[in-house]
Amino acid sequence: MSKSTFNHVKIRGITSVVPEKVINIDDEIDFFNNDLKLLERNKKILGLGTRHVTDDCTTNCDLCEAAARDLIDALAVDKSTVDALIVVSSSHDYHYPADACILQGRLGLSEDCTCFDISGLACSAYVHGLLQAHALISTGVAKKILLLSGDITSTHSDRRNRNSNMLFGDAGTATLLEWTDEENTAWFYTGTRGKDWNKLIAPAGGYALPIRGDIADLEITDNVGNVWRMYDDIMKGLDVFKFTTEIGPKGIAKVMEMSGKSIDDIDYFAFHQANKQIVRTVAGFAKLPKDKYSSETFTQYGNCGAAAVTLDICRHLSQHKVQSLCLATFGVGLSFGFSLLKTQNTYIGKIKLYRTPTGKMNRQEKIKYWISYFKEENNA
Repeated sequence: MSKSTFNHVKIRGITSVVPEKVINIDDEIDFFNNDLKLLERNKKILGLGTRHVTDDCTTNCDLCEAAARDLIDALAVDKSTVDALIVVSSSHDYHYPADACILQGRLGLSEDCTCFDISGLACSAYVHGLLQAHALISTGVAKKILLLSGDITSTHSDRRNRNSNMLFGDAGTATLLEWTDEENTAWFYTGTRGKDWNKLIAPAGGYALPIRGDIADLEITDNVGNVWRMYDDIMKGLDVFKFTTEIGPKGIAKVMEMSGKSIDDIDYFAFHQANKQIVRTVAGFAKLPKDKYSSETFTQYGNCGAAAVTLDICRHLSQHKVQSLCLATFGVGLSFGFSLLKTQNTYIGKIKLYRTPTGKMNRQEKIKYWISYFKEENNA
């Protein structure tokens, strides 16, 4: 499965949304000991700028639903013709049910639409979602698939943690894929370095270490003042950097070799927007021309997890249509996903703002709701 080629699948359109709330790194100088030189150094190296973050009323499903509705409207999609709904994320609303099940109901898709989530891969998940969608369509299981990719990564760490929180933003995206009679080849190279599974991890919150009273309020402060909680992301940054800068150029070379194409043949390389340093290092090692990739999406929106590479596509290509597109992603696991796609007739929408609707429940209201729900169930 690490090398896959598919035909007769086209990407009809891609859309994305981000929350309206914006954090500017210049407003967080107090987290840098009020040291302007230290802040400027981090901005220059990492590309820190602004990031869009959710409020406590907004979830991954909300962002993905907004992106999906935008795409359905833009392409005038008959919702009864959508055969499958796939959601890729590491910020699912619940352990279960799947976000895909929730969104199938919200979007009013047919009950014959199969729904499932892909989780635990984070930043490489979009390519894996594309891989799954291509496989289902190519084999005749489905003719039209809605792929939603989103993350609210700003909630994955404490804002006092300057090792990670300053990097993360939130976004939801939607992609529509369907069968085409035309020859439309797509190439994928995916894989995992599972021996390093614990280099990027949220230790608590699953069933290996459930969140209970003994760790719910536990805070750990490291030797430079970063605050960690057991259910936050913990990243061994140097190890992850080494992995991405090794696998990135290798993955790009692999899909070039598979397709028989050269870098000159590709119009744009969309990277997972981990940070400016990683994007530019990988692109440099891969010997990509500077006009064929960008790290600016990170500077404007931060690292949006599974949605980051899709956000880069929308930011850069909504006004500049391309014939061919290479995706380069790396994520939790440690996993990676690379793909070479034809996008000559793909609709790519501009990034839109998501505004929280009036009346959405906040955290306290959600708690009260579920307390009432459980009481009603027990009295039934």
